[in-house]
Amino acid sequence: MSFEPGTIISYREMCDVEGASLQRGMNYRLKPSYSVILMSLRPGAPYADRVEDDGKLLIYEGHDESKRKGSPDPKTIDQPLVNPGGSFTQNGLFFEAARKYKAGEQKPELVKVYEKIKSGIWVYNGLFHLLDAWQEHDGKRNVYKFKLSLIPDSHSDAKEEPVKLDHSRMIPASVKIEVWKRDNGRCVICGSETNLHFDHIISFSKGGTSLKSENIQLLCAAHNLMKRDKIE
Repeated sequence: MSFEPGTIISYREMCDVEGASLQRGMNYRLKPSYSVILMSLRPGAPYADRVEDDGKLLIYEGHDESKRKGSPDPKTIDQPLVNPGGSFTQNGLFFEAARKYKAGEQKPELVKVYEKIKSGIWVYNGLFHLLDAWQEHDGKRNVYKFKLSLIPDSHSDAKEEPVKLDHSRMIPASVKIEVWKRDNGRCVICGSETNLHFDHIISFSKGGTSLKSENIQLLCAAHNLMKRDKIE
């Protein structure tokens, strides 16, 4: 099973397709050919992820040290690059991959990105290249930031060549949530609640936008495919 960008899935479906119980947000080399990160742009999200360049770039924040009894609140201390034993944390693994790419030692790391839009509901945002990583002070402590660039028209199976799809920008989280509520989590044509996708009513090639909910709708896989087949 594989997804195209914009596919809405349950947490269980996400875990099933990745063959793992995804309990953490950063998963370096979950599979030999790619890594996986989980993001959220919802109010109150634990990390300050953000989208830039009209949805083409993701700036992903690194993750905190695990909370331990008797230890300080992880939100009050610097995010770690290495574990107490000296091995890399997930921050360190992604940071090292970015460093090696910038040094010309390897190709950019392939990263699949899933975004939480509500409890139990996720959307596959596509396949990205990890381009850069750095440490910055957020006003309270030092955190790590990772710059990822969306691979245009990318298919979710990182082992295959990209398949041409109308997907070159991420739909903002606020638009996804608004569309989900407006369309009641159902296909606008048949009312199906399964195999849903965020669909652009007017495509990018015809001047459509991802930034306005008026141009986004929920379609089931069957009607999404039917619509695509009608485009000349």
